[in-house]
Amino acid sequence: MKTIDVTALGELLIDFTQNGISEQGNSLFEANPGGAPCNVLSMLSKLGHKTAFIGKVGNDSFGKQLKNVLEEVGIDATYLTMDNEVHTTLALVHTFADGDRDFSFYRNPGADMMLTEEEIPEDLIRNTKIFHFGTLSMTHEGVRKATKKALEFAKKAGAMISFDPNLRPPLWDSLETAKEQVLYGLQFCDILKISDNEIQWLTGKEDYTDGVNWILERFQIPLILVSMGKEGSRAYYKGKMVEAAPFLQQNTIETTGAGDTFVGCVLHYILEHGLENLTEDNLTEMLRFANAAAALITTRKGALRVMPSREEVEKLL
Repeated sequence: MKTIDVTALGELLIDFTQNGISEQGNSLFEANPGGAPCNVLSMLSKLGHKTAFIGKVGNDSFGKQLKNVLEEVGIDATYLTMDNEVHTTLALVHTFADGDRDFSFYRNPGADMMLTEEEIPEDLIRNTKIFHFGTLSMTHEGVRKATKKALEFAKKAGAMISFDPNLRPPLWDSLETAKEQVLYGLQFCDILKISDNEIQWLTGKEDYTDGVNWILERFQIPLILVSMGKEGSRAYYKGKMVEAAPFLQQNTIETTGAGDTFVGCVLHYILEHGLENLTEDNLTEMLRFANAAAALITTRKGALRVMPSREEVEKLL
């Protein structure tokens, strides 16, 4: 019996998000704990699942803060390692009027890039039901090897594999390299969450269904989810396509963490219902819950520490 519901590997960092203007007219930034894989785990922990994280931060004040936050939200931080040489990765998140964002990264290098193959815990992955990853842990050779080692362990152990490319162009030496690594990840995954702009970039298809078909011609992926921002989301499963409307919020502040919250809720649903015999009603129920949770996170600053509870999501539904 596997005792860990979801293990995620990747970046854990500080998101500096805009939070007002000083008396001198300068932007004020708040240091929010962030990183897509841990946002996913935080949502899962909030819904009562056992989660664990594999990654690296600097042995500095930010790194120690991040370790404490993981423990605070119920994520097992046993396999979070601290780097004595390289500082914790930082991201500056600039928010536009509509809540969308632009990222600037301080990561050349950053501690999350320094994870090595030797630091991948096979025992943990063997004991995990779902292994989740993205591509920020595939931007540089060392951490890329570590990610590929973890994927080998997960496949060998029969874990379900969940993948969210979460493309951040400034972190790649070229978008061609990014595409190669996304295609590598698609070979392994059972559950793919991809955003509207990512699927158009990857496949060259404007229509999302055409893009999904392009992927399915090349890879056997049972469940593909397309997040479409203000247009809601779609699930593609065994020849079926289900779409669910968004829960647009008047008090949206920013969209940081919305996609990760969505993924966490999808994985929650799969843990409860399995991936084998989902009906259209199942898919609709899954998408509506995930859309509602994602909508709630857009009304809060940061993500990792402020995930909505099941009761809050059900109230919105």
